[in-house]
Amino acid sequence: MELSERPIERRDFLRTVGGGVGVASLAPLFGSDTLGVLEAAAQQTVGVDPQQVAQDETFWREIQQAFSVSRSMINLNSGSVGACPTVVTDSLFRYVMQQEEAPAFQRGVLAPRLETVREGLANQFGCDAEEIALMRSTTEAMQTVLLGLDLRRDDEVLVTAQEYPPMIGVLKRREQRDGIRIKTIDIPSPAESMDEIVNIFEQAMTVKTRLILVSHPTYLDGQFFPIKRICEIAHQRGIEVAVDGAHSFGQIDIKHEDMDCDYYGSSLHKWLNAPKGTGMLYVRRAHIGKVWPMAHTPNGMDENIRKFEMGGTKTYGIFLSIGDALAFHRGVGPKRKEERLRYLTNYWAQRLQAMPKVHFYTSLDPGMSCAIATIRLEGLSSAAIYKYLWDKHNILTAGFNLLGINGLRMSPNLFTTLDELDQFCEVMERVANNGLPQPYSNM
Repeated sequence: MELSERPIERRDFLRTVGGGVGVASLAPLFGSDTLGVLEAAAQQTVGVDPQQVAQDETFWREIQQAFSVSRSMINLNSGSVGACPTVVTDSLFRYVMQQEEAPAFQRGVLAPRLETVREGLANQFGCDAEEIALMRSTTEAMQTVLLGLDLRRDDEVLVTAQEYPPMIGVLKRREQRDGIRIKTIDIPSPAESMDEIVNIFEQAMTVKTRLILVSHPTYLDGQFFPIKRICEIAHQRGIEVAVDGAHSFGQIDIKHEDMDCDYYGSSLHKWLNAPKGTGMLYVRRAHIGKVWPMAHTPNGMDENIRKFEMGGTKTYGIFLSIGDALAFHRGVGPKRKEERLRYLTNYWAQRLQAMPKVHFYTSLDPGMSCAIATIRLEGLSSAAIYKYLWDKHNILTAGFNLLGINGLRMSPNLFTTLDELDQFCEVMERVANNGLPQPYSNM
């Protein structure tokens, strides 16, 4: 991975998004004003290390202005759902209006353009376009795999305790229906090292293990796992690996070759900043035929990745606007974006880390986390802090008490300013020193 990123010229920029499709067919997808801003900003960073760019507030001020987020609140919960740049929402509205002009006719016009988006996602993920299905969310993508694989009685699925509850729920249904077995392993929060995580996984694999389900990173604390090392060990034993990548695609500069997993699902409305209700599913081409689709498909589609997309009538603009999100992502630069997100997290985390009452569930090692970090304030309920921050200061975070984690999770995004993080830190320092006022102190 190179340490610097060159700005992408508009013609090359559109070509990389479309996977080689002609510029003329792509031009209507993208707003020229936003592209111009991105090009001008990126031109200033030619040959500059992304870690240096991450601290260049002049550069990021231009990016922040590409979003229409409200500055009457401080949004530190991009982990639940991200915000679209204006170029994406503008595109979405245009496509919706186009479809409504003559819905039955426009279906034939707009549906073929989904292939351009598929190619753009494949280009970004570093795989074949015939391995990418357009989905509505990570949940839909991963449930397609977990319900579609032919797992039999006593087959073992290895999961971590930190997996997203709906995924565990699907496996429990199969446990009841098909007699499969779920084996759960605990990963420390935070883990000491990647070696520790690999050892936990390796020791838990057995001759009955058929599938490993693992998040990258976890939704609770942003912990990244050494996916490629886990896959190498698993594949040597004939075990397949499904990665819940809800929080990695678009947050970090990652390709399929960096993991070598068999299945991967992601929510594009989180860190790629695509429209709400968009996601993708990667299935290794050799495995497509053995995964049952969730809906009826025409004859002859057993080996076709599009069989996973059969769900009836679509609002095509939601999916076509993924192309604009990809364009924005590429314009910012995937590695620059990753380093900026990590810088924002370190900015607030290092300030609060100096306080003795603050406990971190997340490692700040750059290889083990990026945009998500979770903390606990000694003696205080995370739910009470969450409510206080929102009620009294209009600061949005995520609070939960799960798996022994009484945590407050923060996940800033490209639209987040340092002034907003300073304001958040000031409030948290007062809470840590003085506690919560009534009635929050009794919650």
